[in-house]
Amino acid sequence: MLLDRYSIYNVMDRSEIIALLEVINQQVSSSVLGGRDDDYEELESMGLITIDRDAVQWAATITPAGIAYLGHD
Repeated sequence: MLLDRYSIYNVMDRSEIIALLEVINQQVSSSVLGGRDDDYEELESMGLITIDRDAVQWAATITPAGIAYLGHD
């Protein structure tokens, strides 16, 4: 089950994860906001987003696993 896979991550609760993924999903990519880099890195370690660290401003893109987590096709 998807939630069991992520149960070791307890820094953000499910509603926080979904809120951040929704913001990223509504854009082509989302700038990694200062002060939230730990949250973005946590989502990346869960396989829900990728972070483009080669850009001047780091940007996050949602992965197919992130889309699945949100329940989108």
